[in-house]
Amino acid sequence: MQIEQLRVSISEQRMIAYRNGHPVKDYPISTALAGPGEQKNSGCTPRGEHYIRARIGHGLPLYAVLRGRRWTGEICTPELYRQQPERDWILTRILWLSGCELGHNRLGNVDTFQRYIYIHGTPEVERLGQPVSHGCIRMDNHELIELFNQVTAGTRVLIRE
Repeated sequence: MQIEQLRVSISEQRMIAYRNGHPVKDYPISTALAGPGEQKNSGCTPRGEHYIRARIGHGLPLYAVLRGRRWTGEICTPELYRQQPERDWILTRILWLSGCELGHNRLGNVDTFQRYIYIHGTPEVERLGQPVSHGCIRMDNHELIELFNQVTAGTRVLIRE
């Protein structure tokens, strides 16, 4: 059964998946260290109504490293992570978001899609529940695969403070 909506709470650092209007799964996440905001180059997590515009990474291995939405061929191991702890790791899958609200999170200097805001996997699972990302929504890699298999392009995503 498909998930029909995801609701992200920046203040609670949680994302809840809904099916038939009922919550079915609650995920710990990590949003932006810089807090909420819509401006381009702000490093903030955008608020408001969004939808999944693209699903990227189907069939890739767990902990596959993505850069520019393409697999680098690397698998993020603890050793690789220790070698490059400052890297903005995008792992396993990408759910690329697009805003629905003109002037708020769509088009111009507030366009979520053009800002490359994703839901993606992270090697820093111990930091889930804390705002530490560069604007994206980070998730546990195993839970991301589970979610990826239950959403489609077009699934609604509401991001609120």
